[in-house]
Amino acid sequence: MSMQEFFAMGGYAFFVWTSYGLTLIVLVVNIVVPVFQRKQFLRQQALKQKR
Repeated sequence: MSMQEFFAMGGYAFFVWTSYGLTLIVLVVNIVVPVFQRKQFLRQQALKQKR
């Protein structure tokens, strides 16, 4: 089996690699969004505490 055959995946490469890409995007979003939300929450709490 050559690398070209592996990446072609029997004619289903577009669907397979698209699903891998979408899965990766969802995983990254699930990591990044809570980090930003936490930072925003902590900033808001710090401002409330200063008042």
